[in-house]
Amino acid sequence: MSTTPNYEIPTEMRDFAEKSVDQARKAFDSFMGAARKTADTLQGSADMARSNAQTVSTRGFSFAEQNVNAAFDLAQKLVRSRDIQEAMQHQAEFVRSQFAAMQSQAKEFGSLTQTAMQQSAEKAKSAMQQGVETARHAMNQGADAAKSTANDAANTVRDVNS
Repeated sequence: MSTTPNYEIPTEMRDFAEKSVDQARKAFDSFMGAARKTADTLQGSADMARSNAQTVSTRGFSFAEQNVNAAFDLAQKLVRSRDIQEAMQHQAEFVRSQFAAMQSQAKEFGSLTQTAMQQSAEKAKSAMQQGVETARHAMNQGADAAKSTANDAANTVRDVNS
């Protein structure tokens, strides 16, 4: 039966390997932190979009309710009209007031939509810039760690061979 020769791993090599693992762990942790931060920022963007959609929806229902109530008010006035001339007057007032209301509502919807789009675009741009910067920083740390590890490996090999 043959026994495997017992080669002792030099302390320098063990230290080098341990340092390499630590550097790799730090680079990975930095990358994961960047990924989590980007995911959180994107979640914030989604929450903002949901909030903006809810605001637009709420205002839409409010406008619809106002318009339907105005139509019911007109119907009630028409039913109570004494003659055609009074009915036509109520109809003309309704058309004028609804035209003004629709213009105002359209303007508010446009403003809400524009604000929501600007906020979403700014949030997305910020998230992407932040994600790119964090990823770049993590990659630089990893590259620096790799260079340092390569230098340490070369020095260790040189020391072991000396």
